[in-house]
Order: sequence, then structure tokens, then C-alpha cells
Amino acid sequence: MSEVFKGSFTQQEPIPEEGIEAAVAVMRSGRLHRYNTAPGEVAETVLLEQEFAAQVGAKYCLAVASGGYAMATALRAVGVKPGDRVLTNAFTLAPVPGAIAAVGAVPVFVGVTEQLVIDLDDLAAKADQADVLLLSHMRGHLADMDALMAICDAADITVIEDCAHTMGAAWKGVPSGTQGKVGCYSCQTYKHVNSGEGGLFVTDDAEVAARAVILSGSYMMYERHLAGPPKEAFDTIRYETPNISGRMDNLRAAILRPQLRKLDIQRERWNERYYEIEKGLRDTPGLTVIERPEEETIVGSSIQFLLKGWDAAAVEEVLARCLKRGVELKWFGGAEPVGFTSRYDSWRYVEAPRMPQSDAVLAGIIDIRVPLTFSLEDCALIARIIKAEVGAVYQAAHRP
Repeated sequence: MSEVFKGSFTQQEPIPEEGIEAAVAVMRSGRLHRYNTAPGEVAETVLLEQEFAAQVGAKYCLAVASGGYAMATALRAVGVKPGDRVLTNAFTLAPVPGAIAAVGAVPVFVGVTEQLVIDLDDLAAKADQADVLLLSHMRGHLADMDALMAICDAADITVIEDCAHTMGAAWKGVPSGTQGKVGCYSCQTYKHVNSGEGGLFVTDDAEVAARAVILSGSYMMYERHLAGPPKEAFDTIRYETPNISGRMDNLRAAILRPQLRKLDIQRERWNERYYEIEKGLRDTPGLTVIERPEEETIVGSSIQFLLKGWDAAAVEEVLARCLKRGVELKWFGGAEPVGFTSRYDSWRYVEAPRMPQSDAVLAGIIDIRVPLTFSLEDCALIARIIKAEVGAVYQAAHRP
């Protein structure tokens, strides 16, 4: 009888007890708003900002309502105006071009390689089309950041990093989010720390940080941002910058702080599961494993593989056969966006020229969540099921 996986691809681990206790204490106090503090009290939100800035080695940190809000705030804070063009990845998720559209700017899509990172040749070719790159480290894959920054520095392009999938990751030991002007992180349930929704914004630029603080809705209480820039950074900015409220509250900050302290341990646990699945998928006919570069420190909270050159009907058959056995695969090559998956041509508010090389890559990308509620045995079973079903469909298609 065929094996069936009976676990859930969307079940997260519970919030740590320390986080639950801290959240209950915040609720008992009634002081959920970040600026509502008792005499001598430092808000949970401020503590979170200080701790995360230290964790990634950034000068300034701002806690906000979501990763998407962090990106839109970053774009505004670096000076993007309505009508400006912003470079971004063709392989990404809807909040990234959505953040660009939210500020009235226009996405210019850059291609994707078979390593699932931004195509640096295409980036260099389009470097004269925009002054800002909103770089999505999609599904945790880091491009060669030294080469990317060299291209952007030479063209005077400001880099904003979308680190929704790379909190805890690094390139050559440099934490993801700290090589560009701004790093934006998500604390949404399916990310590396879980407060339901939430985001973090880091930068070493005092002016950008000051704009972001005012944008987030600090009113004239910016001096309470102990992980923010000095008071003088606000002298002019406080009068010129609109309030587009998107603050994080103390309840979510309380939940997040203990999770961030465990992030290194959690990364190792995710990577054990990632590599167990990868090991099981190797040497499957018709399936290409994504090789990760040595310079990259990954956080394997999801895993991808390619069905290169497969037609849509065959891919859909693999998805259906795996789902029947309890394994939920997501496909980035579908003609219509489904769930969290989409392509650059899914967003019809953007006029995007076709990119045949990227289209060929996107047509074969298969994605799997790897929650920490999976055991290593679960991961081995998932890999066996995928290997069997991909192999069966591939062999049927190539039978003499």
C-alpha cells in the first residue's frame, strides 16, 4: 500500500511559554500601545527594537505592523515618489510589487536564474532604468551579494532588502538585511518568528531611520525610540514627513522577543529538516535539486526544486498525485495565481514585458513549506512520496 503523509503543512509550533507569559503581563497592564508606558518602564516594542538591532548588527531598528508596511515605508524613506521606477525580482510574492505600487511607483521586473535568485546580468542591463532596487530574497535564496552590491554601487542604485524569508540567514557571515540601505523583515505566522502579523525595519542611515519613525506614526514622540537615530536627525524631517500609521504594539513585541533569542537554534532545526528532504529528492529522474552556495547560511523553512522543461499537464499531475498522498506542493508556473503563489505577470496593474528565460524557470518551480512541527521521519516520508510520484509521471512521459 502507498505511504500517505498525514501531517499539516501550515501547523506552526506554539508560542514559547516565556512569550505567552510576557503577552499576558502586557494584557494585564492594559498598556498595549507602544507609547503608553508607566514611569520608568521601557516598552516591549522598544526592547524588541534594541535587541533585534544588536542581533543583526544594525544601528537602528523600527518595529512595524507588517513586512509589507516595512517595505513601503523603506521606499518612502529613501525618497521614492509616485511615477518612479523601482527594480525588483520577477520571482517574488505579491507584497513586493504591492509595496512599490502602494507608493505610486512602477515595478521593473528583473529575471530569475535556475538558482532561484535575481539574474545579475539582467540587473546590470536594467541598472539605468531605476535608482532603487527592492531585492526579494525569495524563499530564502541569497544571490551573490558582493556582486550584486558592486553592480548597484556602480550604478548608484539604493538597495532595499526584503528579508521575509531570510531572517537569520547570511551571505559570507553578513546577516541578511544589512548590506543594502534598509532591511525589511516579516513576523507573519509563516515566517521565522510568529506574531500573526508584524515587521521589522533596520538601517544604518540616520536620515532614513528618522523618516521611517515619523512615517510609522510616532507623532512627536520620536525620542522614545531608543533604537532610533539621535534627536537632531528629526529637526527638519518631523515637519516634512506624513504620518502613515503602522506601528507594532507591545503585545506582539512581547510574543516575538523570546522567539528571536531562539532564532539560531530554530535555524539549525529548520536546516536539519531541509537537508533531510533534499537528500531524499536527489537522483530523482526529471527533478533538479537547487544547489546552495557555500557562502550562504540558509534558514530552510521551505524547500524548492525544479521540474525543468515539463509541460503544464505533467506538473499538474504530479501536484495532484502528491496531494492525494497528503503532500501539498505549490507551483509558481500556473497560469493563474493560487494561494500564496503568483508570477510577475499575475499583477495586472503592471505592464511587464515578457521574459522568456525567466518564464522557463518559473514554469518549473515547485515549493514546499517545512514547518518545525515536522519530524525528520516526516521529512523523509515527504521526500519518498515526491520522489515516487515525480518518477512515475516522468517515466510515463518518457516511455519508449
